[in-house]
Amino acid sequence: MPQPAAPGRLLAVSAFVLAVGIAAWPIATVAAVAATSMAERTNFWSLKPLVRPAAPTVHNAAGVRNPIDAFILARLEKEGLALSPAAGRATLLRRVSFDLIGLPPTPEEIDAFVADPDPSAYEKRVDQLLASPRYGERWGRHWLDIVRFAETHGFEENQPRPTAWPYRDYVIRALNNDLPYDRFVTEQLAGDALGVDEATGYLVAGAFDQVKSPDPVLTAQQRADELHDMVSTTGSTFLGMTVGCARCHDHKFDAIAQLDYYRMTAVLAGVQHGERKRHAELDEARQHQIAEWVGRISAIDGRLDSLAPLAQPGRPGGSQLRPAVRVARNIDRFAPLEARFVRFTIAATNNGAAPCLDEMEVWATGQQPRNLALASAGGRVTASGTIGGFPIHKLEHLNDGQYGNSRSWISDQAGHGWAQVELPQSAQIDRIVWGRDREQRFFDRLATAYTIEVAKEPGAWHVVASSEDRAAPPAGASMGPELPATPSDPAAVQLLKERAALEGQVQSLMAQAEPLVYAGTFSNPPPQTHRLQRGDPIQPKEAVSPGGVAAVVPTLDLPMETPERDRPVALARWITGLQNPLPARVLVNRLWHYHFGRGIVATPGDFGHMGARPTHPELLDWMASKFVAGGWHIKAMQRLIVCSATYRQSSAPNPAGIAADSGSELLWRFPPQRLEAEPIRDTILFVTGKLDLTMRGPGYDVFQPNSNYVRVWLPKQEFGPTEWRRMVYQFKPRLQQEPTFGVFDCPDGGQIAPKRSTSTTPLQALNLMNSRFAMQQAGFFADRLRKEAGADAAAQATRAFRLSFGRAPDAAEVTTSTKFIHEQGLVLFCRAILNANEFVHVF
Repeated sequence: MPQPAAPGRLLAVSAFVLAVGIAAWPIATVAAVAATSMAERTNFWSLKPLVRPAAPTVHNAAGVRNPIDAFILARLEKEGLALSPAAGRATLLRRVSFDLIGLPPTPEEIDAFVADPDPSAYEKRVDQLLASPRYGERWGRHWLDIVRFAETHGFEENQPRPTAWPYRDYVIRALNNDLPYDRFVTEQLAGDALGVDEATGYLVAGAFDQVKSPDPVLTAQQRADELHDMVSTTGSTFLGMTVGCARCHDHKFDAIAQLDYYRMTAVLAGVQHGERKRHAELDEARQHQIAEWVGRISAIDGRLDSLAPLAQPGRPGGSQLRPAVRVARNIDRFAPLEARFVRFTIAATNNGAAPCLDEMEVWATGQQPRNLALASAGGRVTASGTIGGFPIHKLEHLNDGQYGNSRSWISDQAGHGWAQVELPQSAQIDRIVWGRDREQRFFDRLATAYTIEVAKEPGAWHVVASSEDRAAPPAGASMGPELPATPSDPAAVQLLKERAALEGQVQSLMAQAEPLVYAGTFSNPPPQTHRLQRGDPIQPKEAVSPGGVAAVVPTLDLPMETPERDRPVALARWITGLQNPLPARVLVNRLWHYHFGRGIVATPGDFGHMGARPTHPELLDWMASKFVAGGWHIKAMQRLIVCSATYRQSSAPNPAGIAADSGSELLWRFPPQRLEAEPIRDTILFVTGKLDLTMRGPGYDVFQPNSNYVRVWLPKQEFGPTEWRRMVYQFKPRLQQEPTFGVFDCPDGGQIAPKRSTSTTPLQALNLMNSRFAMQQAGFFADRLRKEAGADAAAQATRAFRLSFGRAPDAAEVTTSTKFIHEQGLVLFCRAILNANEFVHVF
């Protein structure tokens, strides 16, 4: 076995590696990039339009499970390499479980998976993991790293932010619900305009200097620093660009002018740190009362439907346009007619993504109108296609009578699709009622160009309504349900008054339960934002209008008088617009980074000239374009990745691979990875049987309480059930590490952390072996083994291996473990197991 290198030799090796790193970017190359013009710098791979390349042809096509493998294998074949054999089922299940939910599978889950004869057993298990509430906790922690989330202000006082946690819960909830990424971006930048107040915790997740001064120069500098944090984080998070480098001058290497930096600053100039009210979950009594009022509102809506203007397909000249389509509820009314089939064909949506319908209703005429489309009434639905892999988006949700995005249908085609209802028999109908999201939480995927046809016999279609006679949706018009204009009929006027009163009661009751959240607070921005000479707030130059980075997408140019609320919304639309190639590239690269330990671009927060070049550029663009076309769904992209043959490979080394690519960058095997701090701690609690899976709410604290003016963070010495939740719910101070697991390369919240380093230090081994937490949990682990395996040492060792490593020990391991338990005791054996490399690594 090779001997460890001497310290002096290690230092020499480190110096050599550093020299090689510098040689990769020689001074002449850096100078050449800096000397290019701003226009020349725009001709860069990451700024080019997003085009989906065709999957390459490979010699060993038998190894291809999906197009990802074709791209990976094509590069490997050029290097004379091949994919490794597939990992064993137990190894693969442990790997994907840690990847998707941050916890290992139980021995019973492994046994069931290994014994499952279904060829699609793995895909089924992936779907279960993606649907687990644990998924958002695992991937929420990744996002919190990226956006520098912490629960104290930082600087010298470093006082707590006791109401910052709702943003953490928002992130977890959004990821669990598979909120489309373009919507996720929009809510974090402009959630105040969309009823998602806690989402804007993103804007102010960074440090905040509480110590103010009467000195106007210092005050101006502090404000400039606050805005710089927001602008630079937004650039890195969503665009993968170091926009903050243009604060004092044009970017030295990338196509980011200083003017662009201050145009983005103008967009966010009205954002302040502070607390604001948020909508929260209501108690049961309030929920029942609101449900009753909402039911009465729905009944009134049904009576008012008969007053909606008749649809006029073809929009005859001079006719009055019907209201623009709305997210919540739309009415397409026509003269009564007999029909058995109704088809809704969508040609375009408000954001170009695949259309979504949460319910499609076909209403019968008569004294007691009723929805004939319901599955419970015999209605049968078909569609052009349904986005797959998501339990909340299914064809049967079109007529199940339940509203909201979580019970909806989404087409599998970007921007268009059709859905059809077949009634059990012909009936007289006079209106179709439909919505994108009756709960008004999602505002994308709204059908803006559509046609409704009916037929008595298959194929004999007759157009009864379309979007042609509707007004174009203005900005912000996608809120609320469609209601007719106030009619002259006194009875109808009374209905509208009753409806307004009920809505007021609902809003009043909800307002009583609006706790505070530390999130972006918004005020009118200064009349003008100026470019600052060398970034100095007391040297203003010309005034600039709100806008974006021209080299990325030169379309965001707002008037200086644009209201504050409209600015972040416009920025979000600019970022997620189909012309912007960066957000999708950046996001899918982040997914790849967290699944394989290294992104296709190794610098996930920097897609500029000084960042790394992609190892597989065609694969990156293929995934990014598919991601957008599929509706920006993160879970769908992750399913594609983890179901690939590339991901399923064994991690075992082979001489050819090691010789050609020792870092496994070309993915001839799955790269072994050490777990981060959070899954290590969570897994210790999981195997000892002490993990508390309570979700949401204020986090637990591992520091002693104190109220010093300058906060002193002293770790607790004793831990109980209060501290046994998942680590994502642990109170996160800035600039202060968790006392036991912080040494495992946790970010300190001082800066964004697009990727974590993986160090090996003595403190890691010491904390994992000798900390009070580790010793306490080792005792609990021993108690569990005695309870589940009895007094037999061999049985105890076997159970410990299965719980901790996902496998049974071999004969030699049983013999050694049994001897150790007899000589040293079960508790010390458990400490050794929790310190094993196999416990903290994924293979």
